[in-house]
Amino acid sequence: MLLLGAAGAGLVLLVMRQGWARVETAAPSPLPASVVTVSGQALVPAASALALAALAGLAAVLATRRTLRRIAGVLLAGFGAGIAAAVIAGISAADVLAAASVAAGAQDGSAAGSTTGNTAAGAAGTPLSGLPGHVAFVSLPWRGAAVAGALAVIAAGVLVAWRAERLPVMSSRFDRAAPAAAGGPAVSAGDRGRRSADSASMWESLSRGEDPTGGDWPGG
Repeated sequence: MLLLGAAGAGLVLLVMRQGWARVETAAPSPLPASVVTVSGQALVPAASALALAALAGLAAVLATRRTLRRIAGVLLAGFGAGIAAAVIAGISAADVLAAASVAAGAQDGSAAGSTTGNTAAGAAGTPLSGLPGHVAFVSLPWRGAAVAGALAVIAAGVLVAWRAERLPVMSSRFDRAAPAAAGGPAVSAGDRGRRSADSASMWESLSRGEDPTGGDWPGG
């Protein structure tokens, strides 16, 4: 179940880094035409955030048990549903142009050393230049893969919530010891004290070379 959820969230994060659309801008001669690719992360940032939250939810499943684990499973399924809703929602050409403007501006700012080249590229290729740009959507296969990853996250969350009581839990080695089972013989504080005293007397007898069982030592 955890591997299914991790695979789904990882697929979403991978798909979000791919190009979902591009803006092709023609420029007057002799300036070259420009193509700005827009990733899914820029268009649907909520999907990546929810995928990271799903990975955190998987860690919560490992660390919890019973009711808290069921709650973690419900939250995990909710994160998957949110990813699917964000990806399926329509993306307009205006959204692509706005994201392309931000991406082109970041590219121009990151290469401030070549001022002349950046000026020409900005004038020719960014939607901020006022030149007509053509938006091409290439997100159909990527959106389908993102929805598949979201469905995997939903399935993992539903399975965790359904089988929360039967899933293995982390080691309880350092947990407080459980009380004696109902119907079993009760051990009083006095009995525990006598047993401790008997154990101490046995070790003292062994230290003195005596047989604590009352018998003789071999060869004695």
